[in-house]
Amino acid sequence: MRVALAQFAASTDPAGNLARVREFATEAAARSAELVVFPEAAMSSFARPRAEAAEPFDGPWAGGVRTIAADLGVTIVAGMFTTTDTPRVRNTLLVTGGAEARYDKLHLFDALGYAESRQIEPGSRPVTFDLAGHRVGLATCYDVRFPGLFTHLAALGAELVVLPASWAPGEAKLHQWRTLVTARAMDSTSFVVAVDQSVPPAVATGPAPTGIGHSLVIDPSGTVLLELGEDDELAVVDLDLSAVAAVRERLPVLRHAVPLPPLD
Repeated sequence: MRVALAQFAASTDPAGNLARVREFATEAAARSAELVVFPEAAMSSFARPRAEAAEPFDGPWAGGVRTIAADLGVTIVAGMFTTTDTPRVRNTLLVTGGAEARYDKLHLFDALGYAESRQIEPGSRPVTFDLAGHRVGLATCYDVRFPGLFTHLAALGAELVVLPASWAPGEAKLHQWRTLVTARAMDSTSFVVAVDQSVPPAVATGPAPTGIGHSLVIDPSGTVLLELGEDDELAVVDLDLSAVAAVRERLPVLRHAVPLPPLD
């Protein structure tokens, strides 16, 4: 499977970000990519209140992404915010093109002095989709700190997990990003394609978008196949997903996992 990583810094303008999605997806299609992965919050950066940006899953922004995917003959994964029947919204991954799926972020970033749950309502279930004869799992940003999600996706048959992110900067955060993405590939013996927002332009006042770049592709044995820098960039990588079965046969950690009793 030829996969494109579309690393960019989203603005607070959904229309402008949709134009960037078309720009990157067009280049990816010209380079024969089948799957194009964009960051978390590609619709609108975290610098804007989530409820202001949120739209229905069948609203105009998602419809625009669907049109792009159909026009170009690619499958797109892109982060957006979707409305609910409460004041909070969902942090959603839209999958459209050769497959159609929706994943609402399960693990909310209530950590390091931040509370994502003030504006975001969590999802309720893991999600996979099938593309070109292979199964792909979905995860978002803070989900990477929870190995059980990745092993569960592998148990559902995922050979590749895509991980859009808007990774906040800070002390040791780049080290944590690299380590966690690599560990989750090894935990699940799956390929992991992790696409972060690039480092955003400096802002004089108000909240800043979040991203450190360094999007990654890791193979099932933990080898780093690709790491981008800090700037906007499109990269394309060919993944032999049929190799996952051989890795899992040689290193059957998923079969060897022992069910543990619940905590008291």
